[in-house]
Amino acid sequence: MLLTAVLIPAPEGGYTATNPETGSTSQGETIEEAVANLREATEFYLEEFPLSSSGRSLITTFEGRCECLASRAFRA
Repeated sequence: MLLTAVLIPAPEGGYTATNPETGSTSQGETIEEAVANLREATEFYLEEFPLSSSGRSLITTFEGRCECLASRAFRA
């Protein structure tokens, strides 16, 4: 089964990894570790909650604008 991993650098170092098909999330110090931990977490999830759909995810990006993000940086 081909699943998706979305990795985001964590502020404290390492990566947070999320699988959008199941919502499972994990972390790791390296990309490889984060994906391995996510694979394990997702497999545990799927043992209890099998996916009913086998469609592929579509990943895209978009640009957002939020004035609140800029103002928060000045409060820190």
